[in-house]
Amino acid sequence: MAIMSIVVIVLLMGSSCAKLSTNFYSKTCPKLLSTIKPIVQCAVSNEKRMGASLLRLHFHDCFVNGCDGSILLDDTSSFTGEKTARPNNNSLRGYNVIDNIKCKVEEVCPGVVSCADIVAIAARDSVVALEGPNWEVKLGRRDSKTASLSAANSGSLPPPTSSLINLINRFQAVGLSTRDMVALSGAHTIGQARCTSFRTRIHNLTDIDPSFAQKRQRNCPRNEGSGDNNLSPLDLQTPHDFDNAYYKDLIVRKGLLHSDQQLHSGGSTDSVVETYSKYSKKFESDFAAAMIKMGDISPLTGSNGEIRKHCRKPN
Repeated sequence: MAIMSIVVIVLLMGSSCAKLSTNFYSKTCPKLLSTIKPIVQCAVSNEKRMGASLLRLHFHDCFVNGCDGSILLDDTSSFTGEKTARPNNNSLRGYNVIDNIKCKVEEVCPGVVSCADIVAIAARDSVVALEGPNWEVKLGRRDSKTASLSAANSGSLPPPTSSLINLINRFQAVGLSTRDMVALSGAHTIGQARCTSFRTRIHNLTDIDPSFAQKRQRNCPRNEGSGDNNLSPLDLQTPHDFDNAYYKDLIVRKGLLHSDQQLHSGGSTDSVVETYSKYSKKFESDFAAAMIKMGDISPLTGSNGEIRKHCRKPN
């Protein structure tokens, strides 16, 4: 009887504590990666900004209750999801691309691949499509059955007004080091930001290159309600290339967001920024390693969660 109990416990542990692995679908969906890659490439080719949008989806998914695909869920009668949370509303994009990928993957291997894993793969493929580093994505996540507006609004996602210490603390809270934080911030070498995210910085703050601020002010007036949704590239030099120009911008006080410039403002991360500005390969390798670590944040595995049939709603 005791032996039977031990066996049951081991089986239960195996079903709920399974590890992610790069070959998780090698037998159950061997064509998974080759199915996803061309869809992402097409989406990014049609709109370069989409690469940053898909990468950001993965980040916002993982930082709220782990990498569980909860960011994709629409509101239901039983819960209000994360899409309308302050960090996400009128900001996150790319849901339609994930839907397209899921549709194609279901044709190839129905009921096998989670939406959470699709988001992780799409993020990597987006970086590669914009000439950034490649890495092997660990897989085996399962999808959450719910989402939480309050969790997404709790501050786990650092806002663009964050101080350096807040950035460090928010990343450490999910198991990421200060160096991981600086490397992952390099994702801002692609993508754009809304005027509301940097208005205060370009009009009121002093730790900014004056000519850079003046140029940004033309597209982002001082008064709220005027040009709120106007976009500016986070990296003015090479906005569609995944490179280390973002860090070079920070050194000359041309970070668009306050939280960006905090990485090089006389604090503990200055030296890391300077290293990445000089050595692009070091940035790329650290970024890839940090993305793998971020993908490990509290995934649902084994018998936890589910494999959604449609990414926007629970089964």
